Amino acid sequence: MATFFELGLSHQVLRSLSNMGFEEATPIQSLTIPVALAGKDLIGQAQTGTGKTAAFGIPMIEKIDMDKPHIQGIVLTPTRELAVQVAEELNKVGQYSGIKTLPIYGGQDIVRQIRALKKNPNIIVATPGRLIDHINRNTIRLNHISTLVLDEADEMLNMGFIEEIESILQQIPAERQTLLFSATMPRQIESLSKRYLKDPEKIAVKAKEVTVPNIEQVYMEVQEKSKFDVMCRLLDIQSPELVIVFGRTKRRVDELSEALNKRGYSAEGIHGDLTQAKRDSVLRQFKEGTIDILVATDVAARGLDISGVSHVYNFDIPQDPESYVHRIGRTGRAGKTGVAITFVTPREVDHLRMIEQVTKRKMNRQPVPTLTEAIEGAQRITVEKLVSVISEDNYREYHTLAEKLLDENDSIALVAAALKMLTKEPDTTPIRLTEEAPLRSKKRRPYGDDKRNSGPRRGGDRPRGNYGGGDRNRGGRSDGRRGGDDRRGGDDRRRSGGGNSGGGKPRSYNNENRGARS
Repeated sequence: MATFFELGLSHQVLRSLSNMGFEEATPIQSLTIPVALAGKDLIGQAQTGTGKTAAFGIPMIEKIDMDKPHIQGIVLTPTRELAVQVAEELNKVGQYSGIKTLPIYGGQDIVRQIRALKKNPNIIVATPGRLIDHINRNTIRLNHISTLVLDEADEMLNMGFIEEIESILQQIPAERQTLLFSATMPRQIESLSKRYLKDPEKIAVKAKEVTVPNIEQVYMEVQEKSKFDVMCRLLDIQSPELVIVFGRTKRRVDELSEALNKRGYSAEGIHGDLTQAKRDSVLRQFKEGTIDILVATDVAARGLDISGVSHVYNFDIPQDPESYVHRIGRTGRAGKTGVAITFVTPREVDHLRMIEQVTKRKMNRQPVPTLTEAIEGAQRITVEKLVSVISEDNYREYHTLAEKLLDENDSIALVAAALKMLTKEPDTTPIRLTEEAPLRSKKRRPYGDDKRNSGPRRGGDRPRGNYGGGDRNRGGRSDGRRGGDDRRGGDDRRRSGGGNSGGGKPRSYNNENRGARS
C-alpha cells in the first residue's frame, strides 16, 4: 500500500490527512485516487470498510477551483446518516484547502439548508429525494458540477432510488467526471453505468480475510481515559516477551512511549517523522531485547519482520480491516502463538463489528483486568521466575549468603521480602494523554432516508410506493397545507413497516484515523 505522500497530493490535503492521523492509503484508495485525479470516470467495487470515502473524496477536493463560488461536486448517498458522516469526513480532508462540504438530507428544516447553501459550499453530500426538492426549488443549481459521486449505488437501488438518480444524472452537465462505488454490481447498476459513465475504469478490491490461526484475537471495551491504566495492568499480568503497541497518530505514539517509560517499562516509539537512522536504532534495540515495547503507527510498522513478538496491543482501534490484518500479523509468526488485544471505546463497538464482518473473524470480548488481578499477576510471574532459577540449578555461589541470612531471619519472612523486592508492583504515576476522537462506523438505520408513502409529490420529495422502514413523519399533513420542508419528520423519511435497508457502514478511514480509513 502507498502512503498518501506517494500519491502526489497537495500540501494542504497531506496536512489535513496528517492532522487526522492518516499516513497510509488503503488498497481502494491507492488504486482509485490516481485514476480519479486523472479525470477519468470509474467504477469502484469494494466491500464496506475499505476506505471508499477518501477514495472519492480526496480527488474531488483536489479538483475544486476555489476561484469559482459554485457547487462543483455532488455526492449522492442512500441515507441521511451517511450524508452527514461523509460530509464530516470531507470537511476534515478539506480543512486546510478552504473547501466546504454541506450535507443535504430530509428531516432537517429546508429553510435552514437554504441559508447554508447561500454561503456557497464547494461540495454537496445529499440524499436523492431532498436534492431533487432543492433542484425543483432552484436552491441548488447543477450547471457548474464537474464531479458526481454515486456512493453505495447498490444500496440506493435496493431502496428504490433509481428513478431519482437518473433524473439527477440527466440534469448534470455531460462534461463531468462520474465516480460510481458499489459493493455489488447488479444488472441495473451495470446498465446505469453504461448509459451515464464514459469509458469507466473498473477497480475491484476485496477485503483481506484473516488467515492467522495462531493468533488469539480479543477485545476489551474501555473508556478512552482508562486505556493506559488497563494496558499497564495487562503488561503486568501477561508479562509479554516483546510487544508492539499500535497508536493512531504520531502524537499518540510519542505520548504513549513517554508515559510507558514513566511507569517503569522499557519502550520506544517509531512513526513517520523519525529519521531513518533513529528508526533503525529503535528497531535494533527492539530486536535485541534492549527495549520490550515498541509503540508504532501503521505506516512505521509496515514491512517489519521481527520474530518473537508475543503480543500486539491495538491501543487505538485501526481505521480499516486491512490495517487490522496488517497489525495483528506482527505476532503469531513461525508457528508460534500470539495474542492481539484491541481496545474499543463504547462508541467504537460498531466499527469493531464492521472489522469482524469484513475479516470474517470474530474477536472474543474479555473483561477489563482489575488492579488486584494485576498485582496477583505480577506476583505469579515473580514466583515463576524464582522457581525457574531453582530448576536451572545455577545459584550455588549464593549458598553461603543464604545460610547467613537464614541464621539471622525467619525463613518465611526472608522469602516474602525477596518476592516483594522482585515483584514489579503496579505503578500509579499519574499519566495524561491527549484524547483521540473515536472512530465511528457509518451506520445505516433500519429505515430508508428519502422515501415515504405514496402520494402526490411536492418538489420531488415524495417518490412512489411504500418502501418500509422504521421512522414516521411527525406533524406532517396529508392535505398539502404544510409541505415536507417544515415537517419535523422531514422529506426523506419513510413510514414504518416493510423492508429494512440493513447493514452497517464503516467509517472509511477510518480517522479512514479514520484521530485515520481513511
